Amino acid sequence: MRIIKEVRPGLVDLQVNGYMGHDVNSPSVTPDEIAHLTRALWGAGTTKFLPTIITGPRSRMLQSARSIAQARREDPLVAASIIGIHVEGPHLSPVDGARGAHDSDHLQLPNTALFDQLQEATEEIIRIVTVAPELPGALEYIEHVTRAGVIASIGHSSATAQDIRAAVAAGCSLSTHLGNGIPATIKRHPNQIWSQLAEDTLTAMFITDGYHLPPEAATSMIRAKGVNRSIIVSDSAALAGSPPGTYVTPVGGRVVVGADGAIRLENSPLLAGSGATLLDCVNWAAKNLPFTADEIWDMASKNPRELLGLHDNDEVTLNLAGSGWQVLAVKIAGETVTG
Repeated sequence: MRIIKEVRPGLVDLQVNGYMGHDVNSPSVTPDEIAHLTRALWGAGTTKFLPTIITGPRSRMLQSARSIAQARREDPLVAASIIGIHVEGPHLSPVDGARGAHDSDHLQLPNTALFDQLQEATEEIIRIVTVAPELPGALEYIEHVTRAGVIASIGHSSATAQDIRAAVAAGCSLSTHLGNGIPATIKRHPNQIWSQLAEDTLTAMFITDGYHLPPEAATSMIRAKGVNRSIIVSDSAALAGSPPGTYVTPVGGRVVVGADGAIRLENSPLLAGSGATLLDCVNWAAKNLPFTADEIWDMASKNPRELLGLHDNDEVTLNLAGSGWQVLAVKIAGETVTG
């Protein structure tokens, strides 16, 4: 293999549900599993990430929160990598398509008491919450979390243009996987995609795994939002990296990993998270989108750092091959952890 070395800042993933069998949302998740997930992500060039707690029973969400907090306490390098938590749900739209793979039995109206309980369980490291702004009580919830220094993000929603404007006025500054987590059929205009693209206050996250957004849609939305306000995320699921087959998981129930690596609900076109790492998403974007290599890397590294106000010296040494960037070594907080 011909090695063309590049050293770049580490990747920062704002939406990680799991990877290589390690599941943030397993009812039995332990601090050890969170630590193993962190180390697995290092091998894929992700040096910082937000474990993402999704809709579920309150007890399961709290279990995930406490396990993440304990994993950070027990290992300084894990703490250096897990720079917060993304809570995606349970305050999401119950409409099919908009709710995605989130369990409708556990969706609920915005509840500041639940946020406060989760924030206490995580030792106050929640950095992002995703909420459907059209729900009753959502605007008060957005104001509450933003006062706590947490980013409120619009997602899994059936919001109108008016709902989007009201959410931004209440404090929302982010869009969760824009273009996904919406009803399958929407008006050509107005609709929530146009409304979120038009709001300069909103930075937008995009899943560029090749399945969540076709190249033309990703290109158009990033151009409209602007590279500097666009962030690439993986939304990787625990089944990412698993062989094709049918599985039963806490997220989505029976799901199918296809031969192409896509993860879908059984007997449904709906995706149940991503089978890709953030590096996979970066490599797909580099091959399929008309942006420079530096712009694409920035959307997965520099931009999420700036959103969260991070200042670090994490770096990855890469080989640039025909298949894209490949990780040779990873350094976190000045310590080489792989390679």
